[in-house]
Amino acid sequence: MIDLTKIKYRTTVVTESGKQYNIKDYIENLGWEENENELAVRISFTARNDKTSKGYLSSIIKPGCLVGIFASDGGRLNQEVARGYVNTWNTVLKNSDTVLKCTGYDELYNLQKSQDNIFIPSGTGTKSAITGVLDAHGVPPGEYNGPDVSHGQLMYNNKDLSYIILDLLDDAKKKSSGKYIIRGTKGKVDIVPRGGNKTIYVFQVNNTVSVSESMSIADLVTRVKVLGQANDEGNSSVDAVLNGLTQYGVRQRIYTRGADEDLESAKTAAQEILNESGNIVKEISVQGPDVPVIRKGDLIYLIAGTSRDYFYVKGVRHDADSCSMTMDLEEAKQETVSENKTEEAKGHNVGDVVNFHGGTHYVSSYPGSAGYGAGAGKAKITIKDGSGGAHPWHLVHEDSASNVYGWVDDGTFD
Repeated sequence: MIDLTKIKYRTTVVTESGKQYNIKDYIENLGWEENENELAVRISFTARNDKTSKGYLSSIIKPGCLVGIFASDGGRLNQEVARGYVNTWNTVLKNSDTVLKCTGYDELYNLQKSQDNIFIPSGTGTKSAITGVLDAHGVPPGEYNGPDVSHGQLMYNNKDLSYIILDLLDDAKKKSSGKYIIRGTKGKVDIVPRGGNKTIYVFQVNNTVSVSESMSIADLVTRVKVLGQANDEGNSSVDAVLNGLTQYGVRQRIYTRGADEDLESAKTAAQEILNESGNIVKEISVQGPDVPVIRKGDLIYLIAGTSRDYFYVKGVRHDADSCSMTMDLEEAKQETVSENKTEEAKGHNVGDVVNFHGGTHYVSSYPGSAGYGAGAGKAKITIKDGSGGAHPWHLVHEDSASNVYGWVDDGTFD
């Protein structure tokens, strides 16, 4: 377990010649963030422009230099938590002192700033399409733990590379593959499932500074109309209409069937739009002690105010000076159980109170995760993992008879 009271940060710069310098004693206002509508990690800091044995800091740190941020607690934690290439460089003279202000972004920034024309033939898998885009532009792929469904013919003209990759992931999601995110890790680009972190951190009132909650229907979609391909006169047939929360008014989205897409596949994609955008959005902002390893897309558990549930991290801002962070959270919606679940599990859903037989509860649904003994008793299902996890059900005890509070196997409750 990370000791949050002992977190220390250091910052290293790699110069044009490849030499590395530890500049932690010169900088302040150090922070990094992953925002909801941006792919790249953004780092920022202010440094005293002191003269060193290698010259003034402003002559060492230049646009294009790589800056790495590392965190350590003196024990289990000792790793890189963010990096960025200096994009903006600014010296400021004030009261005879000079400071250097820098901001930078990781490898994904190039994807946000580059465009291309890309044709993807019908039948191409998601993995092949995405890695093809990365390879063509010299962006090193890292872990690919994403979807690999077959896509229809796609043509992107003058589109940002980031848009192309996100559109492919969105198309895969509409085909019921689940939601995945793209993010940079140690110089490479990973495609990972949202909420796929093996360690889930719990935030409670006693380790949280402030919690702000809101609900919104501002971006609510209440109807999806499925259109066929346009005929020679430019007219499209209405093949299906799917309704959601129309009591809030009709807020319609159009889904156009691909040339080689059958109606059932199109209706599934339209339903995915309702699943994603057809619910009242519950958002929470949490400020608390910094957990440097938490990233956008991670799953956390919150027990604070009126909230006691799982949430996805939509955005996170880390402040090294105050050892604090702010997370923007989105309520984790119920997942769909995959078809290969056992008969014992098929009759249960999130919210059911069940009889836990006792045994082992695990810290995550992943194979090989740590497990601990838990006693039998009443428990509520709070989440179910539809991705085929080894321990697919998360239970929370209902009374003191049981201490179960974690992931359990199929068949351990009824």
